Amino acid sequence: MATTENPPSDRPAAGTGPKRIVVVGGVAGGMSAAARARRLDETAEIVVLERGEHVSYANCGLPYYVGGEITDPAALLVQTPESLRAALALDVRTGHDVVGLDPRARTVTVRSTAGTEQVAYDALVLAPGAQASRPPLPGLDSPRVRTLRTVPDALELRAAVRDGARHAVVLGAGFIGVEAAEALAQQGLEVAVVELAPHPLPPFEDELAQLVADELRRLGVALHTGVAAESVVHEAERDTVVLADGTRLAADLVVLATGVRPDTSVFEAAGVACERGAVVVDAHGRTSVPGVWAVGDATVSTDPVTGARRPVALAGPANRAGRLVADDILRPGTARPIPDPVGTAIVRVGSLTAALAGANRAALETAGLAHRTVHLHPNQHAGYFPGAGQVHLLLHLGADDGRLLGAQAVGADGVDKRIDVLATAIRAGMTASDLIDLDLAYSPPYGQAKDPVNLAGMLAQNVLDGTLRLWYAQDVDAVLDDALVLDVRSKAEFVTGHLPGALNVPHTELRERLAEVRAEAAGRPVRVLCASGVRSAIAHRVLTQSGLDSASLSGGTLTLRAVLGPRAAELLTADGPA
Repeated sequence: MATTENPPSDRPAAGTGPKRIVVVGGVAGGMSAAARARRLDETAEIVVLERGEHVSYANCGLPYYVGGEITDPAALLVQTPESLRAALALDVRTGHDVVGLDPRARTVTVRSTAGTEQVAYDALVLAPGAQASRPPLPGLDSPRVRTLRTVPDALELRAAVRDGARHAVVLGAGFIGVEAAEALAQQGLEVAVVELAPHPLPPFEDELAQLVADELRRLGVALHTGVAAESVVHEAERDTVVLADGTRLAADLVVLATGVRPDTSVFEAAGVACERGAVVVDAHGRTSVPGVWAVGDATVSTDPVTGARRPVALAGPANRAGRLVADDILRPGTARPIPDPVGTAIVRVGSLTAALAGANRAALETAGLAHRTVHLHPNQHAGYFPGAGQVHLLLHLGADDGRLLGAQAVGADGVDKRIDVLATAIRAGMTASDLIDLDLAYSPPYGQAKDPVNLAGMLAQNVLDGTLRLWYAQDVDAVLDDALVLDVRSKAEFVTGHLPGALNVPHTELRERLAEVRAEAAGRPVRVLCASGVRSAIAHRVLTQSGLDSASLSGGTLTLRAVLGPRAAELLTADGPA
């Protein structure tokens, strides 16, 4: 073992803060903490210990290098040890793996090509990140199995493509899996995605995830959802991925994207408190061990909506937490607490963008939070301006107070703007009525006088105060059994596909044909639908004020088709008016 470095007490004083700050792990959280610490204290010794060969790289850009949109791998390197030393006087040591922690001695054990040494610290910041989860799947030791977490991973995948790989299997359809599938499809490979959940991007609701699934298929990606991989069979020419349903998928390369887990075993063994492998921290990033802070993917966060405790593996929260941890180390009296992340995330899939913030339906149900859900499909900018297209929006709101609990959006344009506004609204604790009153930028190329966010607030407020009553696509079978389905689209729309037994009365004719609707209902509830929910909401107001038991389909047939998926072709008949 190499000689232990001089303990911090032997070093010259570094202002009023710690004499030596040691950061374990670079990239988002670690480098943000190190850079902020230097800006706050020019005299502190700041050492960054990074296991890999790159300390500051754009890990979110890796799929775009694999797909060929980023052509120079050097563009992925945000900073190098040399640039960080020159700009910030940081002592960055790559290839240094922290394999031990002694909280009493305030040292970490570090292994490198030079041997093993003890590095002393006054303040220690743990930013080890997460590593790819490896399920107990026979054959994952095949040399054709890859991950996509680091720059070397991306280089290996690009090399495999250049070397003639033609068939790829992606295990997992989360954000990384979907991005990897798109990237490989762009390179001309035949790509199959295997996902145990019923649809890609499992955090999304079914009705929006179906749009992503359709886009992946348009890109030529074969989806195998609701099924597990059982094994990877390594063969001389190529591997075979065997699924639980017996399907066999040829693979020149296999991308493992089944999730991540905190890389914290060394620190947990040293007594740092963890929950299911993630480091427990307080509001300032302090761990259970004095003098030790932690940030990033390896820490536990509390969901601000549901109260659930879980890691959040996102670059934005990690970057911001790193800055705040440095503040707490060097300015403990004025440091702001680290906010709980709402989990805002976005992904491009072909021509679509999918994004979400806050809680989804499953999380709300698990937490026992009563909520209402609304769907709408407004244009992202003025309909009369060229290029107008729909943003498919879904909002979850508190059933009692109307507080925004979660939001999801899919569309070709304008999704990022809306989800960022809605994420801000969730952080601020805004309600549906608050969304109505937001003063958002408007010009025909960019939005509408009533922005989709304003419209979402109006729709939600109507639901919450009883002006509008909704029924949902998930309940279509019960509705067909017990109610009259009133389709208020035009006759031309109706004949392209309608629910069996539906009565077609265009909304412009409804007032004159109320007697016909009443007779057809024969005492049954009336469940109204149109293409997106706008016309059926108008019809609902006519019906309910005429004394009929009415409800409007949330999101209309656009949402209905997405919920039904392949079943839509058989349920929505196109045989003319009923």
